[in-house]
Amino acid sequence: MTPMAMALVALRAGLQAAAAAQPFHVGERFEYNAKFGMLSVGDAAIEVVSIDTVRAEPAYYFKYSLNASALVFKIQSSLESWTSLRDFRTLRFRQDSKENSRRYLRDYDVFADSGYYRQHHATATTPTVAEPLDDASIVFYLRSMPLEVGQTYEFKRHFKPEHNPILIKVLKKEMMELPGGVKVNCWVLNPVVGDKMFAKKANARVWLTDDARRVPVQIRSQMDFGTIVLRLEKMSPAPASSF
Repeated sequence: MTPMAMALVALRAGLQAAAAAQPFHVGERFEYNAKFGMLSVGDAAIEVVSIDTVRAEPAYYFKYSLNASALVFKIQSSLESWTSLRDFRTLRFRQDSKENSRRYLRDYDVFADSGYYRQHHATATTPTVAEPLDDASIVFYLRSMPLEVGQTYEFKRHFKPEHNPILIKVLKKEMMELPGGVKVNCWVLNPVVGDKMFAKKANARVWLTDDARRVPVQIRSQMDFGTIVLRLEKMSPAPASSF
């Protein structure tokens, strides 16, 4: 075997080990019922879609989607993140949202090693941080963190420096019910990230199971029109050979 081939084998083995150590894996999908007060108003999903390649670097492809409507609002939103397997830094982030008649389409390439990000296919650049995360990848990052009730964790890792610091407050533990009726203990977190679902004004809550899976059982966020609650309805685990 040539030195180049040996290096490639070693690199792949290292990436496989890094992926295996995470609590999430390719093919995992969580489906949610979206509620506005007592009303069921739509659905949402969080998934690890695939291992993609961005600028020749293997990356997790994460996707969030939310479709909800009631008398006072209609939302169709998706967040897509391409995050490096090697060092869990954002490589690309896309947000496509339609709220009532307003549409927001934002697509970014993030070049941490060069210290900047830019709109996809644009030439103008903006400074970024050394270890960037985005609004989608931060939830997966949280799932791998050690947590302690009463602690507030602070990170200057949002790829847009003006959105830093990211704050994660661990409020308490609480029993929640998984699909199928099994009750599990959950961490209750107050994340402050970005300017949408986890913005400071949203006073958001995320419930993660206190086990190796760190399943996001429920997400609550105060929007301009009222409070949306996403409650887990179906879990699809990753296949055994997901990488």
